Amino acid sequence: MATTGKVIKCKAAVAWEPKKLLTIEEIEVAPPQAHEVRLKVVATGVCHSDYYVLYEDIRDYAFPCVLGHEGAGIVESVGPGVTRFKPGDKVIPLFVSQCGECQLCLSDKTNQCVKNWTVDEKNMESKSRFTCKGKVIIQFMGTSTFSEYTVVREVALTKISDSAPLDKVCLLGCGISTGYGAAINTAKVQPGSTCAVFGLGAVGLAAVMGCQAAGASRIIAVDINKDKSSKAKEFGATDFVNPKDYKKPIQEVLMEMTDGGVDFSLECAGNVDVMRCALESTRRAWGVSVIVGWVDVKDVSTKPVDLICGRTWKGSYFGGWKSVQSVPKLVSDYMDKKIKVDEFITHTLPLEKVNEAFDLMITGKSIRTVLKM
Repeated sequence: MATTGKVIKCKAAVAWEPKKLLTIEEIEVAPPQAHEVRLKVVATGVCHSDYYVLYEDIRDYAFPCVLGHEGAGIVESVGPGVTRFKPGDKVIPLFVSQCGECQLCLSDKTNQCVKNWTVDEKNMESKSRFTCKGKVIIQFMGTSTFSEYTVVREVALTKISDSAPLDKVCLLGCGISTGYGAAINTAKVQPGSTCAVFGLGAVGLAAVMGCQAAGASRIIAVDINKDKSSKAKEFGATDFVNPKDYKKPIQEVLMEMTDGGVDFSLECAGNVDVMRCALESTRRAWGVSVIVGWVDVKDVSTKPVDLICGRTWKGSYFGGWKSVQSVPKLVSDYMDKKIKVDEFITHTLPLEKVNEAFDLMITGKSIRTVLKM
């Protein structure tokens, strides 16, 4: 291609500092280095994790940066040593890498990888291929899909079907895969079981979908937004409960509804108080509660007796999927109408309206907004 080996200038939504609106800037995207791939981003979802880093994370996170980690695009060029990709391939960048060689990748106990971008946060500037106004722009999670072009490592990219619609399957790069996998892979929901899902954003609705796919007989969807009721039932929920409708703690309500608690609960809100509610809503003798919502600036706690007496508390990272090998299969499942994707998309906007997409999400007016480049 005419751009191979050259710096590409393109538009990107840049976060110059925390708690400030993103601004559309012209950035420079350098050619890929060894074992890297440069791709043209076609579409990207707007995930709460992007908002979290910008507005809620109190750590000294790396700024300026380009957010976005739920995208899909087309390979523009490849760096030296890349053998699995070629220009023109349809791909999904991955915030969870899979090198296939490390101890973690070779284990069936985890989907994590020692080569994950976040393992070495101190050197993020040296790994970035973005510059703007003479400054290095950090690539969030090694993906930065809020840009017309981005560069990712070969171990954090997967090729998908040429017939897959990129403005739909981009959502399989994070939210849908995370919630669906949390139910299927992490909780291991059993046929005939009872489940509760807390928080009905895209991740929570995907968890509801996963519980249904696993054969749960009762799926209680929990959210303080009453407008989520019909959407939850579209994805398989049998009941909807709004904690605002009760004077007693929601876990007590669920215990009464299920004669002792649900078998499985999934917390998809990223709220430490809700995490405890989700745990305490499970059956004391064998209940399993999975933390799915991302938060790392607050502590979560419970009474030790709740675990001693049989409950299990666990977490789920990207739904437990081995990223490079699993995402193409999820795309195929979508193409075969085995899982929903289109139904998550409530808004489609241009990149320039990314701040509006955040507003829609935070006010509960959207499930997923897709930004088209």
